[in-house]
Amino acid sequence: MTNQPRADYPRPQFVRDSWMNLNGEWEFEFDDDRVGNREKWHLGNKALSKTIQVPFAFQSKLSGIGSNEFHDVVWYRRDLVIPDSFANKRILLHFGAVDYDASVWVNGNLVATHEGGHTPFHADITDALQEGTNKLVVKAVDYSKDVTLPRGKQYWLSDSASIFYTRTTGIWQTVWMEAVSAYAYLDKVRITPDIDNKQVELQFFIESAQAHEKQQVKVEISFKGKLVSEDTYLLKDSVGTRTVRLNDFNDHGLGGWWTPERPNLYDVTYTLLVNEQAVDQVTSYFGMRKVSIENGKLCLNNRPYFLKMVLDQGYFPDGNLTPPSDEAIKQDVELTKAMGFNGARKHQKLEDPRYLYWCDQLGLVVWSEAANAYEYTEKYVERFTKEWQASVDRDYNHPSIIAWVPLNESWGVPNIQIDKRQQQHALAMYHLTKSLDPMRPVISNDGWELVKTDLFAIHDYEWREEVLTERYSSEEKAVHAMPANRRLFVEGFPYENQPILVTEFGGIAYKKSEWEGWGYSGAENDEEYEQKLRAVIRPLLNSGVVQGYCYTQLTDVEQEINGLLTYDRQPKIPVELIKAINDRK
Repeated sequence: MTNQPRADYPRPQFVRDSWMNLNGEWEFEFDDDRVGNREKWHLGNKALSKTIQVPFAFQSKLSGIGSNEFHDVVWYRRDLVIPDSFANKRILLHFGAVDYDASVWVNGNLVATHEGGHTPFHADITDALQEGTNKLVVKAVDYSKDVTLPRGKQYWLSDSASIFYTRTTGIWQTVWMEAVSAYAYLDKVRITPDIDNKQVELQFFIESAQAHEKQQVKVEISFKGKLVSEDTYLLKDSVGTRTVRLNDFNDHGLGGWWTPERPNLYDVTYTLLVNEQAVDQVTSYFGMRKVSIENGKLCLNNRPYFLKMVLDQGYFPDGNLTPPSDEAIKQDVELTKAMGFNGARKHQKLEDPRYLYWCDQLGLVVWSEAANAYEYTEKYVERFTKEWQASVDRDYNHPSIIAWVPLNESWGVPNIQIDKRQQQHALAMYHLTKSLDPMRPVISNDGWELVKTDLFAIHDYEWREEVLTERYSSEEKAVHAMPANRRLFVEGFPYENQPILVTEFGGIAYKKSEWEGWGYSGAENDEEYEQKLRAVIRPLLNSGVVQGYCYTQLTDVEQEINGLLTYDRQPKIPVELIKAINDRK
């Protein structure tokens, strides 16, 4: 079996040398009659009748199947041979994302179950392995028509329409293994920068087979190849916290703040020692940056920062939610920057870690947004809360992420204006997120019907320049407007001088490919398209009230032709021209 496609390292902020990619061709089967459990497919003895290219969902062309039919129970099978280099180590099996419920067996032994279509999980499969060839089986169960499921843009009807796109079922991010010490290993390190005190806090989480008398972590931090800090810390428990002062750190010195304009990153190596013997080593990186709100101003590194973002759905023509390659991910970041944007709002999707890696490396801020459900139930609350916590935990260390968006446009809470329970849910998500990460702003309900929120985020698809100019000429007019015929705040949660941002606008349809579709307004030629872009962007740049915007959207997607790029990433007008508009030129 091949390890292609998508053979890039799947967790670029926590890297070990000893790993193996399991992407490529797997056996595959639909189980519409749900006989797999009864017939014990999990034992791996049954040859499945189809093949699929992991990590692409069967609905995508790149999977080799490309079917849009409903098949909510699917099975995967492949042989697994453990390389000799993994000998005498613990073997961890990782899944980037499986939509929605997953069960995993190795040689008939259940090694993992997981609920949540966007978050990663792993299992220690060492004790289930045997010599020679092993049988790896995965069962995925989706709920395609359940509108209370955290689903993002996946449509619950057969064909995509309106603002909803093709569904995703089963494995859609990388599957991989890594080998770790049988004695102890680093499970994760939580990194919290503090630019005001020129220091970084490191919280270590250790997995140990048993208690050790002397457990230490050696930390080596460098900047552009020069060592700036090295020390070894004794850890008496499985969790330990240390603060490292960066004596080189200042805005203009060897080190420096992370910004989109100067994405300065520190490299770090962690070495875990047991009784003074190295048992694990991980390489990582971090950025020194601070996001704050000072006197009603959104600040990056203690200075007001105007956000020029683009809405990015993260869909691809042949891979749907799964990018076809690492080059395609990097290209999206590069094109976003080339058009003069300094950020992206990832919309209704927990993005692939490789995307966040390139944002960290190349310099692009990110608003990380959950994949929402559409209707409210108690089961939805249980599912969503668990998945959102896992999302924040996965991506906490990325300097590019500067805001969390648990809810969008009242999805999952459609009656929030009048339903106290739904208001409490939005409040709970706000406070839960703040309890997990006090250093980033949280938007309680991006677009309208906001409860308590750090940023006042408005969605406004008005296309007339004079109307936008008047609407955003004062705070009072902006916060009391009803651009989508929705109140911008819920009664009892008035505007409290939060920074105002227009986080969806534009959406101008312009057909430049064979794709047919729609937008919120339209243009017939390049000249008209440029004029209409200027007409919606210029009022926000000149407002004096608005502190940032997010243009809809980066690319055309399926039936939507309101992207700055076509679905295959071709600019509709020169990227230099779009950059000039963003730069007030």
